[in-house]
Amino acid sequence: MLSSPSQAEDVVQDSLASVWLTRHRLDPDKPIGPYLTTVVLNRCRDRLRRRKVAGFFGLSGDDELHSIADDLPGPEALAVSREELNLVQAEIARMPVRLREALVLVTIEGRSQAEAADLLGTTEKAIETRVYRARNRLKERFEKL
Repeated sequence: MLSSPSQAEDVVQDSLASVWLTRHRLDPDKPIGPYLTTVVLNRCRDRLRRRKVAGFFGLSGDDELHSIADDLPGPEALAVSREELNLVQAEIARMPVRLREALVLVTIEGRSQAEAADLLGTTEKAIETRVYRARNRLKERFEKL
């Protein structure tokens, strides 16, 4: 969602701390997984909104936008794979938030379309459409390379 592992880790840690502090309000009969996912998604959305506002005002909203790649020597195949992964991550980061959320939940996290629909407050058909569109964007982008 955030296209930065360290920012994603920060969001997860903040979310877990927040849930821990408000744990007395949780319903013990409901599963915690979907609730935690919703909290993390909302924190990601907040961070993306702050980036957008910072960008609007000409401020740097993304500290790691131009992060330096690891310069440890390795085989050429590893370098090519890393470059391809960076290109995919960058392309996913450019997607609209709705497409990115659906793609990450279904394709990367391995959740069902029903679970993703429930977490995002939409229908399974909408999730199916979003994932289809996100995959097509990636396919079109990388067929050109």
